[in-house]
Amino acid sequence: MLVSIVISYGGGILIQGFMERGKQKAGRTALILSAAASLALLLYFKYAAFLMETVNHLLGTEFPSPQGTLPIGISFYTFQMLSYLMDVYHGTVKAQRDLVSFGTYVTMFPQLIAGPIVQYKTIQTQLAMRRENAEQFAQGVRRFVTGLGKKVLIANNAGALWNTIQAFPAAQVPVLTAWMGLLAFTFQIYFDFSAYSDMAIGLGHMFGFKLPENFRAPYTAASITEFWRRWHISLGTWFREYVYIPLGGNRVNRCLHVRNILIVWLLTGIWHGASWNFVVWGLYYGILLLAEKYWLGRFLKRWPSAFLHLYCMFFVMIGWNLFAFTDLGSGLEFMKSLFGIHGQELFNRETIYLFYNHAVLLGLCAAGSTNLLKAVEEKICGALAGQDILQTAIENVFYLGVLFLSVAWLVDASFNPFLYFRF
Repeated sequence: MLVSIVISYGGGILIQGFMERGKQKAGRTALILSAAASLALLLYFKYAAFLMETVNHLLGTEFPSPQGTLPIGISFYTFQMLSYLMDVYHGTVKAQRDLVSFGTYVTMFPQLIAGPIVQYKTIQTQLAMRRENAEQFAQGVRRFVTGLGKKVLIANNAGALWNTIQAFPAAQVPVLTAWMGLLAFTFQIYFDFSAYSDMAIGLGHMFGFKLPENFRAPYTAASITEFWRRWHISLGTWFREYVYIPLGGNRVNRCLHVRNILIVWLLTGIWHGASWNFVVWGLYYGILLLAEKYWLGRFLKRWPSAFLHLYCMFFVMIGWNLFAFTDLGSGLEFMKSLFGIHGQELFNRETIYLFYNHAVLLGLCAAGSTNLLKAVEEKICGALAGQDILQTAIENVFYLGVLFLSVAWLVDASFNPFLYFRF
């Protein structure tokens, strides 16, 4: 990380110096070299072993795979530095000449290891001048506790249900049990990742930084296109601004537009991990988005909203099946279970038992992944309008309760996976 910081810091100054003197070719060269150096570190630590294993498999060779520990957060801070270098090149921002300020931007601990991906232009003013006050700190505490509760109380329990069902032999899992497991993973990955973002944004508020939102109720979307406008917003924004638009975006002919979409989603899949299932997952979404753009879109406008929501969630859940299994063979076997291709029964006593014990959790997950709880909160606040002391007391009791339960759960439980740390 320190090597990347020094390279990008010096690269930004060189790029701006060349561009201000009208030496665009030299500026472009400095951009390419600086970006390539950071990407080389990412490629080595995250993808070298995967590439070597693929080569050995295809060619029957036995080249040794590079061994090393993946630096935590490398995908996030590499993308932040790449966006900085490109923005300096295009003149969107001025190069940061204070190494400590630039290092602070890259290593900002609230979002360093799990996002959101913060662009330098979003935060450059706050690095130099920001205000901390009690109200903003309190807002940050509330947001952090919300994220902590989502992670510990909801995501972890949904993940435990998914792990239980995933452990069954795929050929013997009843259809409804398989769908219950995939639904649990669907909730786990949302509450897990959005919780990290909530905690990062909350920590940012405590120290005077306003970090961008990363999720906007994605499971309420009525199309795949809308889903990706609501899910991992900072990653989608990064690829749109620094890959899709430079390739020409949608201001090109149809063939080039298809190429642009597929390139962006291939890279999106690869960004998530060095495994073929992520490549397939990325291309899966690229094809779905192209289908909506050129074929399905005109039909979707005629369908009722409830059907649109079911359509979207069906394909999102199938996508999570691809995402969940790094081994494509295992993912395909579980996919067969979803549609009864193994010839298994629709449900059994185990299905009823699992549903009975997790119905409240799944219902809470469903409500929490929409705007329902927010609407209830607003209604309660409206009813308590003018009673500031009572409203504050109720809020404090609620957040202290969530904090207490979360800490108690962390102390007692051993199951505490952090899904996005490996990405």
